[in-house]
Amino acid sequence: MTTDLDEAGPIDYLVVEFPGNRMNGEAFPLLIDLVDKGLIRIIDLAFVRKDLDGTVTGLAVADIDGDGELDWTIFDGASSGLMDPADLEEAGSVLEPGNSAGVLIYENVWAAPFASALRRSGGQLVASGRIPVQAVLAALDAVEPVS
Repeated sequence: MTTDLDEAGPIDYLVVEFPGNRMNGEAFPLLIDLVDKGLIRIIDLAFVRKDLDGTVTGLAVADIDGDGELDWTIFDGASSGLMDPADLEEAGSVLEPGNSAGVLIYENVWAAPFASALRRSGGQLVASGRIPVQAVLAALDAVEPVS
């Protein structure tokens, strides 16, 4: 992570659920591309599973699908220590039983110069959020004129 916090970009997290524990890895090359292009910096990456009985367990990054074969070893060790077992338990609490999730904490490196300038000028973040794509599409559909 950026060592000078005054120069850091915004930090975000995602919990992405995969029904039926079906992670196929299709998005991972795109995640690597974002890192390679300097758009984001991975701070922590972890995976959790919620068993049918509600038990939440962490998954080794190297064997995501549990078949005993190494999968995405490029992400092995992508951990700053910021995310602890309680965070993984909390992430797992939002999952449906029988599903798994990837938990990603990342710095938006692309926004660091803008965020730094705002901090230098005394600006403070007082609200932040995300609007799901599905919600935006539904809202746009609702306001489109009927032909």
